[in-house]
Amino acid sequence: MLELERVLVVYPDYRLRATLKVPTGAHVAVVGPSGAGKSTFLAAIAGFETSEGRVLWDRQDLSGTRPGARPFSMLFQDNNLFPHLTAFENVALGISPSLRLTAAEKARVEAALARVGLTGFEARKPAQLSGGQQGRVAIARVLVQGRALILLDEPFAALGPALRAEMLELVRSTARESGATVLLVTHDLAEAARMPLMILVANGAAEPPADSAALLANPPEALKGWMG
Repeated sequence: MLELERVLVVYPDYRLRATLKVPTGAHVAVVGPSGAGKSTFLAAIAGFETSEGRVLWDRQDLSGTRPGARPFSMLFQDNNLFPHLTAFENVALGISPSLRLTAAEKARVEAALARVGLTGFEARKPAQLSGGQQGRVAIARVLVQGRALILLDEPFAALGPALRAEMLELVRSTARESGATVLLVTHDLAEAARMPLMILVANGAAEPPADSAALLANPPEALKGWMG
């Protein structure tokens, strides 16, 4: 279980607070108005933002732990691929930054690329791949990491609706297989509605997860504004 206890991120003109729990294996959309702090919320969980309070995973306090040592994977909007590396190498970074892999680790990379439908694309660099294929490489890197929590910061925002849905379902299906928890920051209502739970970030606070269907059926004012 992911727990945030009195977490507070402070900027000169902005504060974000959060006290909430996310059940293990839950798939949660993080929604709210632009500038409300959705990305800041994920960054505080991942350790990229300095915050007060405690972030716990399975009752282990991660506060002060560097991002790379936390049991999380994170996907960003630009997929964070290195243009000079091949698809295979970009995925392999999820196992070893040195790219020195054992035979078993190389097999894991190949299996992850196969899982996302990129067998035969191992030697291609990002510029030789479509946007959707680049997204698949980023997802494959998440797969080889095998982390317990997947944080998605609008990684599919540049894709069309059909491809966005396909990429999200690919992440969710692989997460279901491993039991991983998924948190997705999104500005897309249809995308958010596919997630069973929602965390609303508005008015300086991240609210505890709520049932998505119930929240959309009877939205608070902050959510109404986001829904348009």
